[in-house]
Amino acid sequence: LLNEQKIIPGIKVDTGARQLAGTREKITEGLDGLGERLAQYHELGARFAKWRAVIEIGTDIPSRYCLETNAHALARYAALCQAAGIVPIVEPEVLMDGAHTIERCFDVTRRTLHIVFNALYDQDVVLENILLKPNMVISATDCPQQADVEAVARETVRCFRQVVPAAVPGIVFLSGGQSNELATAHLNAMNSIFAEQLPWQLSFSYGRALQQPALQAWQGAKEKIKSAQDALYHRARMNSLACSGAYSSDQEKAA
Repeated sequence: LLNEQKIIPGIKVDTGARQLAGTREKITEGLDGLGERLAQYHELGARFAKWRAVIEIGTDIPSRYCLETNAHALARYAALCQAAGIVPIVEPEVLMDGAHTIERCFDVTRRTLHIVFNALYDQDVVLENILLKPNMVISATDCPQQADVEAVARETVRCFRQVVPAAVPGIVFLSGGQSNELATAHLNAMNSIFAEQLPWQLSFSYGRALQQPALQAWQGAKEKIKSAQDALYHRARMNSLACSGAYSSDQEKAA
């Protein structure tokens, strides 16, 4: 059925984030037996996989130990995926929880990505055959100075141009707790205002920011299925327009 609809299936292969020994930070687990599992997933039709590392910002975190440990796991996962004929989505997420500024997010995101790509090089991962799924460079949820749309787009592009190799074909952003429309507006600003600075294709891999309107419309009621489908289609279409820099907030009002 998926093949008939031209849908390529993929699978999340990590087993979740656990406490990193001796710290209050997290390490994502799931490497044990991963090579064998990936071979089985490929046989069942999976052609891409996902592994998420969780990076928190605090007074004295993230530590280099946390970043290097998570980067090593991401790189091992990516290498095993490529050996199995599966495209790895590499997801180092710097959380937007807290009150930190966009400048602090820039610094931590830059350092995180630098360490992740060093680990990918060390594991001989072919960068042309991965997708990067990062956070945007953004003000934390409780930060009193919220950066505007253009600032988020500018700082995200500036950060990535410093540390993400041009060999990476695509960056698919996570929404990370942003509102539905802001996640779309930020992506659109990158692809419109800063289009000439982009060596990669910028797209979206949103969870909540794509699905939440549909779930709110549906509420588990059979008679609301069509409304939920319309809500999902609208949100997907808005983000599709943002991938080419053709989105505007007026299109939200027209829906």
